Amino acid sequence: IANTGFLSLCAYGRVTGLALEVGAGVSHVTSVCLGQTWREATYRLGVAGSFLSSYLHSLLMESPNDPSVLKALKKKTVIQLKQQCCYVSMDYEGDLHDQGYHHPARFQAPDGHWITLDKERFCCPEPLFQPKLLHQSSPGLHHLALQSLQKVPDHARRDTVGNIVLSGGSSMFPGFPERICLELNALFHSTGCQIQVLASPERGTAAWAGGSMAASLTSFQHAWMSKGKYQEHGAGYVHQIF
Repeated sequence: IANTGFLSLCAYGRVTGLALEVGAGVSHVTSVCLGQTWREATYRLGVAGSFLSSYLHSLLMESPNDPSVLKALKKKTVIQLKQQCCYVSMDYEGDLHDQGYHHPARFQAPDGHWITLDKERFCCPEPLFQPKLLHQSSPGLHHLALQSLQKVPDHARRDTVGNIVLSGGSSMFPGFPERICLELNALFHSTGCQIQVLASPERGTAAWAGGSMAASLTSFQHAWMSKGKYQEHGAGYVHQIF
């Protein structure tokens, strides 16, 4: 049992830093210092991949595409559509109001019909930065990252800020690392601190890779709980060991 934020950092070869996880069901911002997560510096955002897929479908239903084709789309197809065609805008409001910045893309559904995406391409991931688009009152990921870093003790903040990593399948949108970096640097402008964000090409499975790395450590071999111990002491025994 391990915190996925810590495991994501492990995948980058770090034990101290800030993990921005954007998965399928939920997003998390977690500050970690020497392998220990700061509970008071951990935040949850109820915007992630499955919500964005539903949002994309609703956006497309308002587009000029054939409604009957859109209604027939299976969830798996919408996810493929999102992954292949959507991206994060560096200037959402500007792109939204300037037709010249719209770059349409076409996608062929399994039934052979073609679907055209216009502004839906960059509108789909925007709730990660503006949850209000999905009628959520939570701050965006970049603001949660700032709140998390502000909760980290002064002596650990410098190392934490210097190791900001991305993980999760929904962090794979083209433009996402650059937008996060842009937003964080805007928030930290007054501090004179230049923010850099680490975005591995394999970040979609970073937590799993980090788990594999952590499990290979010799120190981990002493943290096993046997089936016999579990049956003897019950599930509560997990907390005594870990």
